[in-house]
Amino acid sequence: MPIPTDYSSPVRLSAKERTLSQLQKWIIDGTLQPGEKLNDTELSEALGVSRTPIREAFQLLEVQGLIQTFPGKETRVTTLEKDDILKLYAPLTALQALAAELAAQNVQQEHIDQLRAINASFNEYVNNEQLYEAMEYDEEFHETILLIANNPHISSFCSSLQMHIRRYKYIFIKRPNWESQAAVDDHEAIIKALEASDSEAAARLMKHNLERPLEHLDKMLRPL
Repeated sequence: MPIPTDYSSPVRLSAKERTLSQLQKWIIDGTLQPGEKLNDTELSEALGVSRTPIREAFQLLEVQGLIQTFPGKETRVTTLEKDDILKLYAPLTALQALAAELAAQNVQQEHIDQLRAINASFNEYVNNEQLYEAMEYDEEFHETILLIANNPHISSFCSSLQMHIRRYKYIFIKRPNWESQAAVDDHEAIIKALEASDSEAAARLMKHNLERPLEHLDKMLRPL
């Protein structure tokens, strides 16, 4: 089981929190591949913690659907099925559209400036074809709208869904450059709707932005 040695450890976290955070990251970004067997002894040595935080983290990761534990046998990273992304995107789209609708009622000029700065960075990485870096700014754009919406329940559900969708993005999805450029334009349209306090338009445009990838699912998902 290959384990990186050059990762950066979060600070001011308990051993359990640090372990959970790092294992989540490795599973999401594909360092720990779908179906890979996890060895708690190796992980405890790599992370500099006892086996107890590893096992506690395993319990939470299983609840989150990131690993599967077979009592008395083994623990493995859950596999990914391409069809599952449809099930993930449907509720995420509905929640993000609702967030955009609410954000249009709360937005301030400082939020508009922040969103445009994020989208400018997104556009820069898209133009340089640095698509994984662009993905980070794309997610920051949507997370910022969630914050503006100021509904922690929507944010919590979106965070859970996004965690699984991110695995697909890292492992399966190779977004065409033209599609990423279209997302830049989508973002600007959403910003304008928010700036105009047009809740209906903001929700509609957000839904369109998130549904766009599903129209090209076969092109985006590499074969297993």
